[in-house]
Amino acid sequence: MQRGPAGRYEVSTTGGERVEAFIPDPLPPAPPLDLSGPLQAQVEQAALTLGRLDSISALLPDTMLFLYSYVRKEAVLSSQIEGTQSSLSDLLLFEIEQAPGVPLDDVVEVSGYVAALEHGLMRLRGGFPICARLIREMHAKLLERGRGSTKQPGEFRRSQNWIGGTRPGNAHFVPPPHTEVAACIAQLERFIHDETSHLPRLVRAGLVHAQFETIHPFLDGNGRIGRLLITLLLCDYGALAEPLLYLSLYFKEHRDEYYQKLDQARRDGDWEAWLGFFLDGVAETADGAVATAGDLSRLFDGDRQRLQAAGRRAGSLLRVHETLEARPLVTLTEVVARSGLSFPAASSAMEELVNLGIASELTGKKRNRVFAYDRYLATLAAGT
Repeated sequence: MQRGPAGRYEVSTTGGERVEAFIPDPLPPAPPLDLSGPLQAQVEQAALTLGRLDSISALLPDTMLFLYSYVRKEAVLSSQIEGTQSSLSDLLLFEIEQAPGVPLDDVVEVSGYVAALEHGLMRLRGGFPICARLIREMHAKLLERGRGSTKQPGEFRRSQNWIGGTRPGNAHFVPPPHTEVAACIAQLERFIHDETSHLPRLVRAGLVHAQFETIHPFLDGNGRIGRLLITLLLCDYGALAEPLLYLSLYFKEHRDEYYQKLDQARRDGDWEAWLGFFLDGVAETADGAVATAGDLSRLFDGDRQRLQAAGRRAGSLLRVHETLEARPLVTLTEVVARSGLSFPAASSAMEELVNLGIASELTGKKRNRVFAYDRYLATLAAGT
């Protein structure tokens, strides 16, 4: 439905150029959303696949094993959209302080994304609401170190920003003036917590993401925080028990359409077009996550069966394998700490896993060696 512009333009002069900054109308859209027809079917399909994803614990013996690495894959993908070159292995190496040759600035940025997500989830589980304060706290974690640390971490911007182009005068899109940011975020916060709303949870999350990206309240990191908000909202709304839905790969693969649909919502008020794209992404992403969990479950089961056939050594081999399930890239020191084995026993068992082709050693050194669960990493790294 084309409602006309979903906001108003404030005209100003910057550097001698005419600039039109867009100030969005509060949510929900008016006239109300048309959730009949194809969009209703998309809502139902997305909700169905999200329900399958929420029950993923039935596929894995320990959901947290999957979550640890899956969150880090999302961090890599979301940061790659912003131009970083880090890989999943780079991040895991960085986290165990064994990172020779990794692009340090890039991997620090990715690590900040993990910290922001973990902080947001910790606050939610402590009863803190999704609000302007929490968004700023997550932003501070995101940009605590690295290249964005000079871009006012944890603070809403105090100057005009823009999207595309080299300056506001030739930009593709100019978000609200900085003087309007606090009011826009306050309106968004009220919509998030509007208990009178009858909109489906997925629809509300899609609207919030688009509105946040339109407000663009920070000098840097808006895309990453906006993508994190989707997952936090679905956890907060009770649609997910664990943060297992991440749309970064979908947005990355459909980047042009993503920006086109956001433009349609702003310029034409066509929120239905944006939501159709968003809901398709939820369904596709949730299906992909369920498939990945199934692949990992089969991988773990197959390797355990091979190790159980090792006779008396099976016990120590399985304990090392459990460590690799929890941390697919690990040092022997961590294997000892997690498995309870002595260093010689852990080293001997890991060597056996290498001989069986289950693990590989990455450094080629005799000391401070790092081992990888190759097929686990390969399964996770799809798309990165």
